[in-house]
Amino acid sequence: MAGNFKLDRGPILERLGGDEEIFSMMVEMFLQDVENNCASLGNALNGGSLPALQREAHTIKGLLATFSDDEGAAEAHGVEQQAKKGDAGGLPEKVAFLQARMREVAEVLRQL
Repeated sequence: MAGNFKLDRGPILERLGGDEEIFSMMVEMFLQDVENNCASLGNALNGGSLPALQREAHTIKGLLATFSDDEGAAEAHGVEQQAKKGDAGGLPEKVAFLQARMREVAEVLRQL
């Protein structure tokens, strides 16, 4: 499993051409949607739809990568690929981890 999330603004701002305004908008959007994203991930798992879980994990992967959370994004990628293969083994724990990771990132972003 991944270590604790630490925000490194440098690489993010570099990708954004140094645009602090875009960075602030991205943070706000993440914070507004974090609970909906966590719920969608859980609903896909609880509904037993591996294709839906694959899509939700893909979304989470992108969101975490946006904030340079390479470890969290790798975990989401693993869930995405596992769901794509139709393998449900261990997914409840992995989904719970991703939900916790999203909330952890949100908490760090709230402290900016």
